Amino acid sequence: MIYVIEQWADGKPRAWFAYDDADFARKVAASDPLPPEAIYDVATLRELLEFSGPSPDADTRAKYPSLCAIGEAGGWDAPLYRADYLLGRGVCQSGLVTPRDASLAALEARGDCVVYWNDDDAIAAFEGADPRIAGDSHWLSRRALYEQLVALEVLADDN
Repeated sequence: MIYVIEQWADGKPRAWFAYDDADFARKVAASDPLPPEAIYDVATLRELLEFSGPSPDADTRAKYPSLCAIGEAGGWDAPLYRADYLLGRGVCQSGLVTPRDASLAALEARGDCVVYWNDDDAIAAFEGADPRIAGDSHWLSRRALYEQLVALEVLADDN
């Protein structure tokens, strides 16, 4: 499980969970102002330029010379990753971007949040191992995490 605590300076912290990276990405995208393909997308130049065959035709080359130059250098079927919160609006790169990293960047762009990628880390944080939710000033955040852990039966409700 993945646990998220969104901490807002002007309100009560909100905790939620995701089953795995795919669920995490879906939930982040569902509540983001940008469309899902702006948060994370992967496509090849062949797909973007919509051609079949070994290379694009002369019209496509004339319309999109920069993209065609990239295709010639790196291959028409090499993946290009888009992650606006990581790379900038509409920017694509050939270097690997994971859905997890892209979704985390989108979540962090909204404000202060804490993410635990597994049960053990979330339990340790609840028990005081993470200063971001430790101490009296973060009691509401720690309580929100506790409520998620109990709801998912990771911890017993003994309070």
